[in-house]
Amino acid sequence: MIERGIHAFRGQGVLLLQGPVGPFFSRLAHDLQLAGARVFKVNFNAGDRLFYRRGAFSFKGAMAEWPAWLDALLDRLDIDVILLFGDCRPIHVVAHEIAMRRGLEVGVFEEGYLRPHYMTFERHGVNGHSQVPRQPSFYLAQPEAARPRRRDLGNTYWHMAWWAFLYFSIGSLGKPWFPRYAHHRRLALTEAWPWIRSGWRKLKYRALQHGMLERLCTRWDRHFFLVPLQVFNDAQIFVHSSFDSVEAFVEEVLGSFARHAPADTALVIKHHPMSRGYTDYATLVRRLARAHGIAHRCFYVHDQHLPTLLKHARGVVVVNSTTGLQALEHHVPVKALGEAIYDMPGLCHQGPLDAFWHEAPHSGPDRVLLRRFVSFLIARSQLNGSFYKAWPKAAAKSSNPWCATDWGEWLDRSPPGPEKGLATP
Repeated sequence: MIERGIHAFRGQGVLLLQGPVGPFFSRLAHDLQLAGARVFKVNFNAGDRLFYRRGAFSFKGAMAEWPAWLDALLDRLDIDVILLFGDCRPIHVVAHEIAMRRGLEVGVFEEGYLRPHYMTFERHGVNGHSQVPRQPSFYLAQPEAARPRRRDLGNTYWHMAWWAFLYFSIGSLGKPWFPRYAHHRRLALTEAWPWIRSGWRKLKYRALQHGMLERLCTRWDRHFFLVPLQVFNDAQIFVHSSFDSVEAFVEEVLGSFARHAPADTALVIKHHPMSRGYTDYATLVRRLARAHGIAHRCFYVHDQHLPTLLKHARGVVVVNSTTGLQALEHHVPVKALGEAIYDMPGLCHQGPLDAFWHEAPHSGPDRVLLRRFVSFLIARSQLNGSFYKAWPKAAAKSSNPWCATDWGEWLDRSPPGPEKGLATP
């Protein structure tokens, strides 16, 4: 899908389901139509409708009604391809099953494997559902290829935060129009509170942990293991790992470290910034560290600079976070405890976690394999850009083969509606 660009959809019937918060799917629809595709969209709540206001079907039924409703819509529209964001959302899991049964293509968008400069787009599925080969021999047989020049969009956080605020606010206020919709996350105005709490905690931990980065990079240089946590409700935890919570992951890693790690090493557990307003594991980490007798060499941190931490870490332990890929690109040994696209011999440690603490210094990634693996990812699944922030107009055409007009230009007009005579089922 990526290699041929957006013109691969010429003459195809494309159905868009839920996209990332913001106008990305609206802009995508416009470019797909200019490329010659017939494009349709389904909205599931008022937040979806805010960013795709005209020409979309609205599903207002209960989850149990969704399969039959979608089947009927696919019959009427002659759809060839379904595009969606996030393949673990319940509505998308059902849609994927139906598409496979009917022999339709599925394209899945997700946050970039190589963040922060890329978006992911793959056929069939992403992360644990990805069809990216897991055999080192596949990549070692690939010819060396230079990476394409990467453009940097700069900070996209506040753009994402603004679109998320609008999406969740309107989605909550518009519940009377979609009374039976159940979002995969909490969809309510009270979601503003965790964002406020996140700001407070950011200031709190900045003060409490002043000087921590310098201490880790000097006193503990190459003598600490970094454990970057994932978002508390990340599907990668619940779907693509054996853990039922982030807390369970923390308990396993901390216990193993206490029992088997060299006595002169430390454990650094880093909170995910997008979870800051929802969870705080300080009490859990403190209790476990004391119980295992490692309170003096177990640190729980928040906003310490990740690239600097990676530069000074002896090893990194993840579930399946994309931070694992960042660590590999810093040539830091990685142990992945969940399904990760990069967890293969030659890249990640393949033995048990208990052994990793001692074997990490000899478990760094093979640089040739890593280079070819990352080049393959960029060529086959990564789009240079952001779901949340536009490219400057002058750079849009040259930055992305998916650009039918200006891929990153914000469009004021909504996409045209479905063909005349196609009523909502």
